[in-house]
Amino acid sequence: MADSGTADPLAAMGPRLRAARERHGATLTGVCRATGIAPSTLSRIETGRRRPTLEVLVRLAKAYGVSLDELAGTAPAEAAVPRPAAPQRPDGDKAVLPLTRYVGGLHAHKHVLPAVDAPPARPRQVSHDGYEWLCVLYGRLWLALGEQDLVLRAGDVAEFDTRTVHGVANAGPGGPVEYLIMFGPQGERLRPRTPSPDRPPR
Repeated sequence: MADSGTADPLAAMGPRLRAARERHGATLTGVCRATGIAPSTLSRIETGRRRPTLEVLVRLAKAYGVSLDELAGTAPAEAAVPRPAAPQRPDGDKAVLPLTRYVGGLHAHKHVLPAVDAPPARPRQVSHDGYEWLCVLYGRLWLALGEQDLVLRAGDVAEFDTRTVHGVANAGPGGPVEYLIMFGPQGERLRPRTPSPDRPPR
């Protein structure tokens, strides 16, 4: 049984590994090919359903160019310097900027999609365990959620179970798109602490 000194880092390991992969600009498939780790294994580790072995962590640390301490969240504060945002995928110029240090299950990123010259194809959709909140800061974002196609503008918010296939793209010419994402484990929800504007507090 893990003691309190190891329980918290282990609980946060999945989101931290997912964040490290996104900062590195790698896809799940690409990392699995480079490291020899089975896609199903890495997917379960990133979603917290499986704990990584030391051998897996060594392979991932080498692939991402980071230390084991950084992956485990035990690096000294002065060593945990934010890395520059990197393209998330080889097939696009999306930049992902981590906004949290991934010490818990809920973490946040800022995403920037570059301007496009023509209307894009429907976004490529993926699914995975978790729950996501998305808020558009600037531009027009195309959210393909299951069979729905939504165009979100600045100030629009969406939340969804990430087991539903989903994908995003710049909705069309007119400039870049900036948006925030908060991602949490399955069952996690935001908890408003202020009353609704149309309902007085109890």
